[in-house]
Amino acid sequence: MKRNLRGYTKRHISKSRVDSFFQWLRDTSITNVLILINVVFFFIAFPLFFFEQTAGYVALQPDAFLHFKSPWTLITSFFMHSPGGLIPFLSFHLIVNMFVLFSLGNLCERIIGRKRFLWFYLISGILANLMFVFLAGYFGNTEIGARIFGSSLAYAVGASGAIFAIAGLFMILTPKLKFMIIFLPFFSLPAYIMIPLVLFGTWLVSSSVGLGIGNTAHFGGFLCGVIYGLYLRQKYKRKTKMIERYFSR
Repeated sequence: MKRNLRGYTKRHISKSRVDSFFQWLRDTSITNVLILINVVFFFIAFPLFFFEQTAGYVALQPDAFLHFKSPWTLITSFFMHSPGGLIPFLSFHLIVNMFVLFSLGNLCERIIGRKRFLWFYLISGILANLMFVFLAGYFGNTEIGARIFGSSLAYAVGASGAIFAIAGLFMILTPKLKFMIIFLPFFSLPAYIMIPLVLFGTWLVSSSVGLGIGNTAHFGGFLCGVIYGLYLRQKYKRKTKMIERYFSR
């Protein structure tokens, strides 16, 4: 009797915990769920980055993708981030991207809705990666091409493409909403100035000094956000005008 009761209690507690987790998934924002997935995936997969033969299982390499190798990395790469230096699991790349995603994503999600935001995030991330693949794959095989478009042999990870899509959407829907750079918290500019400034400024600086930053993925995500923003402004003229007026005050 005691054994049956103990078994029932364990099953009941386990079921309650599972139910509580799924209830949390239903109640929390999609943005927070995406952040959780990014963090969990990073801690599971970051050891792969220490070996070149395994990095390609989660990171996107244009040359490999164009030769039909590891096609799933088109998705896994924007849920993965590069490990830290001395302390691998303390990833500056992950921390910054998740902070920006939390800041922009929750607001964007409230404006366009949970389901629409999820699809927008996923599709933008995929299209941003495709732009990186084709520009780096076909134009990144020379030294100057690799500086501008990225190397075709480089491994790319990060949510920045999807994050720039969110920023591009804000630029169209709320052009006068002021944005700040994370490293310059007392300096802000309207979205229509700040977002292109960060995008093309980063591209110019990184190309000049040879930093391995996925500028073409950022640009691809930005274009997705701009195009989707123009679509929403055309389809929901009254609502988007109200949103713009609200954030212009």
